[in-house]
Amino acid sequence: MGFLDLITDAGLSSLESWTRTRSYITGYGPSQADVACFKAIKATPEPAKYPHAYRWFKHISSYESEFSSLPGDPSKAYTTYGPEKSELAMNPKDAPAEEEEEEEDLFGSDESEDEEAKRVKEANLAEYKKKKEGKVKPAAKSIVTLDVKPWDDETDMKALEASMRSIEMDGLTWGASKLVAVGYGISKLQVNLVVEDEKVSIDDLQAQIEGDEEHVQSTDVAAMQKL
Repeated sequence: MGFLDLITDAGLSSLESWTRTRSYITGYGPSQADVACFKAIKATPEPAKYPHAYRWFKHISSYESEFSSLPGDPSKAYTTYGPEKSELAMNPKDAPAEEEEEEEDLFGSDESEDEEAKRVKEANLAEYKKKKEGKVKPAAKSIVTLDVKPWDDETDMKALEASMRSIEMDGLTWGASKLVAVGYGISKLQVNLVVEDEKVSIDDLQAQIEGDEEHVQSTDVAAMQKL
């Protein structure tokens, strides 16, 4: 199906979804696919509404003087690239409503029970609640591996990592990190961390890391497991 008209909200939404996890339209470096899509956009995407498309657009604009020398077929239209229909961002209004999870009644309910049976049931329920409240559950934790992607091979990865590790949250512990080559001289930073699930939102953490727009193009959760 490819991209929709990139001057419409629908088209920019599909580009936003596509660039959320990609530095370029195809591959690991700028190409004629990026040029075709860039030229199809008449105005810079709004950063507040389309943050990932905006970052991609600004990055590709830095190659504008080199467009003719970039690899790829310049005759292909921008609609040649992009997601299939199933990959387009779904309107939240079209999503199926989640079924409400019914709370399990541990002791049942029967209107025909006599007063003594009801008294016993209430006593059991009170005892159960008392025992449940007295138990202190250990904090649920997760080990997360994040991929932090730079803009290009000229990004200062030491400054990127320093900016990322300066983020402090109650329940967040930074672990080891390493650079992983992705091609064209570009390396992503892969970092391990431990979070307390009730205290740290991974989405919020990613948003804070991506707030360093000078160095960070995007982030992805590469792996996650419960402790």
